[in-house]
Amino acid sequence: MDTIELPATSRTPAVWFNFDEHRLKLTGESYPEDVTSFYNPLFDALDNYLKNLSGGSCRFDFQLVYFNSSSAKAIMMLMEKLEESAALGNKIDVHWFYDPDDGTMEELGEEFGEDLENAQFHLEKMT
Repeated sequence: MDTIELPATSRTPAVWFNFDEHRLKLTGESYPEDVTSFYNPLFDALDNYLKNLSGGSCRFDFQLVYFNSSSAKAIMMLMEKLEESAALGNKIDVHWFYDPDDGTMEELGEEFGEDLENAQFHLEKMT
């Protein structure tokens, strides 16, 4: 599959989905004017990738410093897709990075991580 690389904008995170290396990443802020048009192509690409993973492994890094409630729903959908893949036997590692001075992002990471039963969740301070 082709790598998806989108630079960050003032309203959207940088996206780096390197499917060949099984490394996926969102970095920055997420509050796009149209959450659906930004995230739906990412959902589709992730679905296509995960359906062909078949016993493989994947790492997804979330390095977000801010997101709005609409983006939170999109992030939850990404987490659900990763969790479903892990439930099928794939090794999925989710890394949630947060600024040590940002208790809110740490708490949000903890909340997202609590919903994962099969995927491995790692809460990590940004260095």
